[in-house]
Amino acid sequence: MKLVHKVTKDKEKQYYTLPFDVPEGVVKITVTYDYYKPTKGMLGDLKPSNTIDIGLTDEKGNFLGWSGSSHKTIYVGQYDSSAGYLCQKINSGKWQIIIGAYHVMDDGVEVTYDIDFEYEGEVLLYGDLHMHSTASDGVFSAYELGKLAKKKELDFIGIANHNNFSENLALPHVDGLTFIPAVEWTHYKGHMNFFGVPAPFENSFIANTREEMQNIISHAKSLGAVVSVNHPKCPVCPYKWEDEDTFDMMEIWNGPMRPSNVKALDWWTELLKKGRQIPIVGGSDFHKPKQLAKLGSPVTAVYSRSRSAEDILDAIRKGNCYVTESTDGVKIKLTYGDTVMGQTAEFSENNWLEIYADAKKVTLVTDKGEKDLALKDGHLKVRLRKVKFAYLKFYKGIGKLKRVCAISNPIYFK
Repeated sequence: MKLVHKVTKDKEKQYYTLPFDVPEGVVKITVTYDYYKPTKGMLGDLKPSNTIDIGLTDEKGNFLGWSGSSHKTIYVGQYDSSAGYLCQKINSGKWQIIIGAYHVMDDGVEVTYDIDFEYEGEVLLYGDLHMHSTASDGVFSAYELGKLAKKKELDFIGIANHNNFSENLALPHVDGLTFIPAVEWTHYKGHMNFFGVPAPFENSFIANTREEMQNIISHAKSLGAVVSVNHPKCPVCPYKWEDEDTFDMMEIWNGPMRPSNVKALDWWTELLKKGRQIPIVGGSDFHKPKQLAKLGSPVTAVYSRSRSAEDILDAIRKGNCYVTESTDGVKIKLTYGDTVMGQTAEFSENNWLEIYADAKKVTLVTDKGEKDLALKDGHLKVRLRKVKFAYLKFYKGIGKLKRVCAISNPIYFK
């Protein structure tokens, strides 16, 4: 929606409103505005100029926020809003842009307002679920990590500090970014991320026996935490606990793609063959610059109902996501009839496995083995024989430089 409004000279130093209609089903409103503003001279001398401020009220006239003229784009949503604006559910009706006519040149000024609506429904979001701040062994604060994440065009992050959750109790606000509470339980027998609960430990993180380990995980899960085993085949800190059923999902891609990640992928595949249904995620394990681990590489791409931490984590828990090397990496959609990644389908000879990806080749993995296939215009339909599961791997490079660059979660079959 575009509104063009003329602010006249007689409105200078006054406030008034400009109405616009919000339809049903909107979850986020973004307003970008622009107007003519003469540049200053080389010495910064003040010439007559225009300065138009902006604010917003909802359909009931409730004041939502004000940003003066410092931001040319503002947005409001139920789970995230621009700094200076309240988060709230978006109701249909007549909303108002608050206009502050601070400075207006003699001829007036034409202001263009571009209003964008984001509607409810599935949205593809990108995030990095594993990084560290100054609260453990990172060099950036939580806020600084958030700002870096936005530069990488991420939608959500999980700052998983070692064995402490102090930052989860006061996570910062960064425009357009969702923080998912996380803690990395760091033990000599392996590392696990606890997601979704600010304070997952009952008393402390210490566990010296299998029973104590299970108690820690059970308590975190009782609070609603989702547990991910991290870098399980890392040569320095691998997963050594005997339990293979305590974790809800697996970080099969940690930092750059390397042999330990390939081994994790192979272990995950073996667990799938045993009948486990384990969603996969990826994370950079970023600590500081000039290391191999780069923030936002890899990313977990999630088909979520909204940008809330709860909905993002719910989609990850269900496996409706995939891991790719960056926000510019291979994009994947995998379906079997109405069934999507992470779900279980009734096997039918009338259904096809449908693959959508911006790639030319794909490797289809099932409990029967692997098969290399070619996509045509980013699409492929595959007739499956009866299998337990099916997931996708994508590669880049050739010869010794060939490496995995994207992995989907499976569709399971019964």
